[in-house]
Amino acid sequence: MSRPDVPHCETCDVVIVGGGASGLSLAHHLTATGSRTVTVVEAPDGPRRAPERTWCYWEQGTGDFDEAVCAAWPRLRVHGTGGDTRIVDPAPLSYRMIRSSVFERLAHARLARSAGGRLLRATAGSVRGVPGGAEVRCTTADGRTLTLRARYVFDSRPPPTLPPARTRLTQHFRGWFVRTDTPRFDPAVADLMDFRVRQPRHGLAFGYVLPLAPDRALVEYTEFSRTPLTTTAYEAALARYCGDTLELGSYQVESAEQGAIPMTDARFPRRVGPAVFRIGTAGGATRPATGYTFAAVQRQSRAVAAALDGGHARVPPPHGRRALAMDAVLLRALDTGRINGPDFFTDLFRRIPPHRLLRFLDGATSPWEEWGIGLRTPVGPMLRTAVELPFLPRRPHPAPRTGESPR
Repeated sequence: MSRPDVPHCETCDVVIVGGGASGLSLAHHLTATGSRTVTVVEAPDGPRRAPERTWCYWEQGTGDFDEAVCAAWPRLRVHGTGGDTRIVDPAPLSYRMIRSSVFERLAHARLARSAGGRLLRATAGSVRGVPGGAEVRCTTADGRTLTLRARYVFDSRPPPTLPPARTRLTQHFRGWFVRTDTPRFDPAVADLMDFRVRQPRHGLAFGYVLPLAPDRALVEYTEFSRTPLTTTAYEAALARYCGDTLELGSYQVESAEQGAIPMTDARFPRRVGPAVFRIGTAGGATRPATGYTFAAVQRQSRAVAAALDGGHARVPPPHGRRALAMDAVLLRALDTGRINGPDFFTDLFRRIPPHRLLRFLDGATSPWEEWGIGLRTPVGPMLRTAVELPFLPRRPHPAPRTGESPR
C-alpha cells in the first residue's frame, strides 16, 4: 500500500490540461486513431469549474461536433445606430450555437469510448519539462497528489497575465436567456450586432440576440472597451435593451451568463518548453478583432493531431499573419477613436457580400479579396494607424478575469 504523502506517478503519451472547448477538441482528434494514450485533466465540480458558456461559430456543411449544436440560423441581421437594418444570407455558411454542457457530455462520451482516452477529475498545478517529456502535478478531489508524466503536455489554462501588446481591449458582456409571454423572435434570424443601444464614451456597444424559439432567446449586451462593467451595470443595460429597444413586453429571465474576452495584438507563445505547448485562448486561438474562438480551436486541434501523426510536435498558429496584422490596425483605430465602431461594422455588412465577409472574419480570404475589403473601410484613419503601429512599444496588461473564451 502506498503512503498518502508520497505522490503517485502515472505515464501516458499526451496530457491535456483543461477540459473546455480546446482541451476536449484536441483530445477528440488525438484519440480518433487509437494510436496514443491521452489523459485530459479537468477540474472537479466546484469553484474551479467554469460556468455554463455559449460558443458560436459559422460553418459550411457538417462538422465534428454537429451533435452538440443547439441552434443554427441561416440569416444574420445588423442594426445601425440610426435604426437602419440589414439582413444578410451568408449561404453556404450558417451561424451555429453550442452550449458548453452539451459539448462536454458529447466529448466525454467519445473519450470514454476511445481506446486510449481518459478523463481525470483533478486540479492541475505546475507543469514542467523533464527528460524525455514533461510532467503535470495534480491534486485529486480527495486531496491526493498525483504526478502525470507524458511525452507532450498541452495546456489550455488562461495565463495570469497577457503578453505585452500595443493595444488591449476587452470584449465583455452579460446575457440573459429570456422567455416571453408571446412570440417575439424569428428563429431563422440571429441579430449579430444591434447598435441601437447607448454607446459608451470609449469603444462601442451592441446587442446580440440568438432566438431559440419564437418565445425564447439569448439576449446579450456587449461592449468592446478597456474595462468590464459591474454586474449591476450590465443588468441595467440589458433591461433597457429588452424593454426599450426590443420591446419584448412581459418576459422572464431563466438564466444568465457573463464573460470577458481579450482583444489584443499580443503575441501568444504556443510553445513554452521542449514538450509543453499552449492551446486555445492561451495559445492565441481567439481572433483579436472579433473574440471568436471555437472555429479556430477546431482548426488548431486538427493541425496538432496531424503533426503528431507525422512525427512532429507543434501547435501551428490558429490565425495567419495577414489576419493578425489587419486586426492590430483595427484594434488600434478603435482604441484611439479614429474610426466610429458602429459605423465601421455596419458598413462592412452593407458593402461586402456576407459569405465573403464571414470568410474574411475567419481568416479564409485571399490577399486580393482582403484588398477589396480594405478599400471599403475608412482608408485614411486605417493607413495612419498602420504607419504608426511599428513604432509603438508593447506593454504588459493584466488578463481579463475569465475562463476559456465563450465565443
